[in-house]
Amino acid sequence: MIDIRLIREDAEGVKARYASREADVGGQVDRLLSLDMLRREAIAAVEFDKAEQNRVSKQIPVMRKNGEDTSGIIALMSDLKEKILTAETELKNTQEEYDYLMLSLPNLPDADLASGGKENNEPIRYFGEPHTFDFPPQHHVDLCTRLGLIDYERGTKLAGSGFWVYRGLGARLEWALLNYFIETHLGDGYELILVPHMLEYECGLTAGQFPKFADEVYKIANPTDDRRHYMLPTAEAALVSLHRDEILTEAELPKKYISYTPCFRREAGSYRADERGMVRGHQFNKVEMVQYTRPEDSDAAFEELVGKAERLVSGLGFHFRTVKLAAGDCSSAMARTYDIEIQIPSMDGYKEVSSVSNARDYQARRGMIRMRREATGKLEFVHTLNGSGLATSRILPALVEQNQQKDGSVVIPEVLRKYLGGLEVIAANG
Repeated sequence: MIDIRLIREDAEGVKARYASREADVGGQVDRLLSLDMLRREAIAAVEFDKAEQNRVSKQIPVMRKNGEDTSGIIALMSDLKEKILTAETELKNTQEEYDYLMLSLPNLPDADLASGGKENNEPIRYFGEPHTFDFPPQHHVDLCTRLGLIDYERGTKLAGSGFWVYRGLGARLEWALLNYFIETHLGDGYELILVPHMLEYECGLTAGQFPKFADEVYKIANPTDDRRHYMLPTAEAALVSLHRDEILTEAELPKKYISYTPCFRREAGSYRADERGMVRGHQFNKVEMVQYTRPEDSDAAFEELVGKAERLVSGLGFHFRTVKLAAGDCSSAMARTYDIEIQIPSMDGYKEVSSVSNARDYQARRGMIRMRREATGKLEFVHTLNGSGLATSRILPALVEQNQQKDGSVVIPEVLRKYLGGLEVIAANG
């Protein structure tokens, strides 16, 4: 949620920044200005009438003690009560519309981002050299099937399209990746958090997924009460609510968390023929990084998170690039995002394996997450940042494709071998 003062002070400037992310919210901004004025006027009027009601009510016992007629003042009290009730109902309706529109506004993109959508994304650095083969390379689906790493057919049988089953060395390779990610983060001073995989609505609201994107998650019906639950689409949704409605001390910051979870996405699916296999799915594994920082520290924290994601991918020996997203390609809740994109040979291009984003104070405002300044005692909203560190559903396809050999075997990256009992090659003959 953005600061309403920004709209009050420069509505046209706010509209221009939203236009850079191709968000058609000009009418919404104007309506918010109108509602904000109505809301503040209504609050002032209700407070005035309540003060008047309180003042008048104090006169009644005095008048009765003096034997004066109180019928007129009692009638006035009745009128005030009815007026206040009507005004509070109108204020409630105004506040509800105001809150919905404020929560529906996307974050303001940082000023240095290119305008427009993904066509204006900017690769800012490349790592390694593109893979070349002196033999016809196989697709990761064929490699994983022949090596017995992934059972796509039974995954579909168990849960439908967009699901798969890791088997044998495939399951161990997946777990090795997760161990590599977690061990690296722990070495960098991050705290490991294991969060619930089923969250309440307020988590999605704080993260900025709700109310606008509420239909993109797996909702869970609860027959015993009216609480609204959903399966987490990313551990970010849980981690950025960890300190919801809390006031942190300045000395506590930064807070650095990681969490391993499966992630559940309704919108995933095989959109194109070249995306068959594990590149898109309804469930995948990911280690998420989240930081809470002081506002003045969030730019440095962002660079730290980007560097961590780059080092993880580099450690696996991949060719990849880091891309600065244009304003329109950043997710709704984020002010800036860099993607780490990896080469998957069969897909003739790059696929994102990590997104690192700075939400500034957007999520903190939604979740009332604040810090108290040591010098002044003043309360300020913290900044929240997140990054994939990493997701495996594209790492594993890239691993088997880039590391395949002519005989159909796959070389295991050196950083993973200690988690696999020293195994160096997944042999084609099993």
